[in-house]
Amino acid sequence: MAAPTAPNSSAVATRRAADPLRVAGVVFAVALLVHGADHFRRGMEVITPEVFWLGNLQIALSIVTLVLVFRGHRWAPVFAIVTGFASAIGFSAAHLLPHWSAFSDAFTGAHHAPHVTAFSWFAACFEIVAGLALGIAGLRARRAGAS
Repeated sequence: MAAPTAPNSSAVATRRAADPLRVAGVVFAVALLVHGADHFRRGMEVITPEVFWLGNLQIALSIVTLVLVFRGHRWAPVFAIVTGFASAIGFSAAHLLPHWSAFSDAFTGAHHAPHVTAFSWFAACFEIVAGLALGIAGLRARRAGAS
């Protein structure tokens, strides 16, 4: 019977590099749930159809990204980069900027969104920060995998 072999150093390094990506994935998943809960609390009728469908696209992309991250797929870092930074930019544009288009769910300005509370601000900011963290973790995992 052959003795078990120790994992090679590159496999151990890859696993260590994936750990921060998984942590960022968990935080991002929680932020998605918190932000979604705020939208349900505020009522889905307060958002435009464009915001609704773009949000659903973002959720679908997030689910794919999280599955890749937790399966340790080689494309996980790239998906984390794209999903994380796109989410942070999108949520910032939709919620933090004054009303600018049908893609706005502005928390400020003349078109102030109905039922916006401190929880709404927390949820949006949490999602933005979590998106940035996921994107940065993806960049670091990709860099670690390339070395």
